[in-house]
Amino acid sequence: MAAVPASQPDRAAVARAFAAGDENALEDLYRDLSPLIYTMAMRALGSEPDAEDVTQQTFVSAWRGRESFDPERGDLRGWVVGILRRRVADALEARSRENRRLEAVRDAAPAEPARGDDADSVLLAYEVEALGDPRATIVSLAFFEGATHEQIAQRLEMPLGTVKSHLRRSLIQLRHRWEVSDVAS
Repeated sequence: MAAVPASQPDRAAVARAFAAGDENALEDLYRDLSPLIYTMAMRALGSEPDAEDVTQQTFVSAWRGRESFDPERGDLRGWVVGILRRRVADALEARSRENRRLEAVRDAAPAEPARGDDADSVLLAYEVEALGDPRATIVSLAFFEGATHEQIAQRLEMPLGTVKSHLRRSLIQLRHRWEVSDVAS
């Protein structure tokens, strides 16, 4: 029987500690398994930002669902790879939905963009600028320049999930401000 190097913890002990909720076991698992998870995600998705997001989602899901893991019934590494497969499938489905939406928008887009009221344009520009960076930049790229989430992530060198989160929070904030504005007027 080969001895376990001092730098690598006993996987069975890590699995038991992980199932018991030991955060140090999560660190050990991440250190041991994240290169494999990232590589598998990268191969499946072909995008560094997507692979980074899926890797993070995999470990977060594993930690949140650790009570469903039984170290007596299976290998922790295999269990986490199973979670990865579901996260990759989710990411591919989300990508497919986004592509279908973009295609629908392209098909429905008028030949000549409609010109809005100048006052509305100024108000919109002011509200977007009031979001502050990086949100204002992300909203501007997405809606004024028509960049996709992935293009924005690459251009700003941010993880894709961060771009999506900023965009979602920005839209919620803008909607709230406009609803308050409508009530006041």
